[in-house]
Amino acid sequence: MRLSLGSILYYWSKDDTLAFYRDLADSPVEIFYLGESVCSKRKQMRTQDWFELAEELESKGKEVVLSTLALSEADSDIKTLHRICDNNHFMVEANDMGAVSLLEGKAFVSGHSVNTYNQHTIKLLSELGLKRWVMPLELSKDTLADLLATKPETVESEIFAFGRIPLAYSARCYTARAHNLQKDDCQYRCIDYPDGMLLNTQEDQKFLNINGIQTLSAQTYNLLPELDSMKTMGIDVLRLSPQYRHMDKIIDLFDQCINNKLSTEDASNQLEKLTSSGSCNGYWYGKAGIESKAS
Repeated sequence: MRLSLGSILYYWSKDDTLAFYRDLADSPVEIFYLGESVCSKRKQMRTQDWFELAEELESKGKEVVLSTLALSEADSDIKTLHRICDNNHFMVEANDMGAVSLLEGKAFVSGHSVNTYNQHTIKLLSELGLKRWVMPLELSKDTLADLLATKPETVESEIFAFGRIPLAYSARCYTARAHNLQKDDCQYRCIDYPDGMLLNTQEDQKFLNINGIQTLSAQTYNLLPELDSMKTMGIDVLRLSPQYRHMDKIIDLFDQCINNKLSTEDASNQLEKLTSSGSCNGYWYGKAGIESKAS
């Protein structure tokens, strides 16, 4: 079982982004997903910067995958998508079916925003070149077991195991709206929220996290307690979603558990202290995503 680091979902400065990856270049993470997958207006890192970073991480022996946008809205987005899909060196994570169509005949990864809900979809994608699929987060472990029993043997399975849950994308920018700004004049305010903008209910319950055009869960999805069952099921890769602080410690805890150097119970207790709004795992059990259920 390998560890991957998903693409950064938030908007960070170029200096912070480069420092983040260079600090983790010698970590136990084997697979790095790079690129802007949320909002095309985020230009601190240009496409060429991502390519150069990919080469740097590859030189460290890492597998690098370039991630595409989950929601393309303009001609410029399509041009960038073509450039990424036509790079002919690094594998690409397709986060929508437009990217899948451009990657036909090449090895690619289907991201969690691609609606891979049944064995027919996995079979179709595998015929197009699918190497690894990431299960949509709203699916349960029971559905996962059914899909694993029927998927082609050549296709690897990756599970989003840690991070705020990406719930929805919109043409509207909610961070701009929170500051009474138009989307076209957003002033890039999401860079002020390196882990998103927390949204509470009127009863002061932590409910959602606003990240530009993306809505996330307030709580952090944590499947570390399910590690043994995922090993038994044959999961190939566990994905950790970047957060602004403590990522090195989070990676280390997962790595220790994978290598049986630390119990998942002890590690989960430590993880709880490294997140700001508590944890959840309801989707895994077929419940409401916000719930937290013991294994």
